[in-house]
Amino acid sequence: MTDEPNTLGEYLRARRELVTPEQVGIPVLGVRRVPGLRREEVAMLSGISAEYYLRLEQGRDRRPSAQVLEAIGRVLQLDDDTYLLSLAAERPRRGRARPRREVLPASTEQFIAQLPFPAFAEGRYLDVLAANPLAAAVSPRLVPGGNRLLDVFLDGAEQDLFEDWERAAAALLATFRRTVGTRIDDPRVVELVGQLSLASPEFRRLWARHDVAERTGATVTFDHPAVGALRLDREKLAVSGTDGIMLVVYHAQPGTESAERLALLGSMSAPASTDQRSAKVPHSST
Repeated sequence: MTDEPNTLGEYLRARRELVTPEQVGIPVLGVRRVPGLRREEVAMLSGISAEYYLRLEQGRDRRPSAQVLEAIGRVLQLDDDTYLLSLAAERPRRGRARPRREVLPASTEQFIAQLPFPAFAEGRYLDVLAANPLAAAVSPRLVPGGNRLLDVFLDGAEQDLFEDWERAAAALLATFRRTVGTRIDDPRVVELVGQLSLASPEFRRLWARHDVAERTGATVTFDHPAVGALRLDREKLAVSGTDGIMLVVYHAQPGTESAERLALLGSMSAPASTDQRSAKVPHSST
């Protein structure tokens, strides 16, 4: 029996518990003692035996075929089964995980400093690796050395900044889960998950759901204490030559009230920008 974490089994169990019998056309008779679907129901609808499905959840079989996983994914109503398939992909045996240092290219750091929009670099662990003054004006937590997960789940001021904090936190964690994939024994991942699990009941609840999402753009509304509501489009662009570092840029639609407020925020932060740009920004974070 392997001593590797049973990521596939944990994911199947978490997603199974989120699907109701009504969603898959199973009539409910009497009181059900388990949330979501029963194992045998998932097996029946997937066209596999209940014993085999039990082996998957218990981690006694970790190499099911793509056809089996795709069938299970349809029953679990996954929008995209890419993540599910990746959990069962063949991986080489490895020793003890080592910390993975992230290095931001100097040219990207310079580009961020010159952008006329709020911008920052986000590592695979959601650490802030670099940020320009306008990003810090949107949120004082957007500075090198910060971590988006810790700020969004543990910092009350950051939570107040979001119009819909619960939705923003869930979306952020889903992207982290997708980026981490099967590397849950990575020391940095263990550190973050442990710290957040102890300090945030909401994190524990969302982490147990195993939601996954790609790190893509979206529209975000901030309730900024200085200029009011800011409805901004957020772009996330992969930084070439790096392992998972993203360039995050906020911008407002031209001619909108949010664009005017963002410009006002920029003018308010202008005196501090000269001092901040003259300071050297670290190129890496651990």
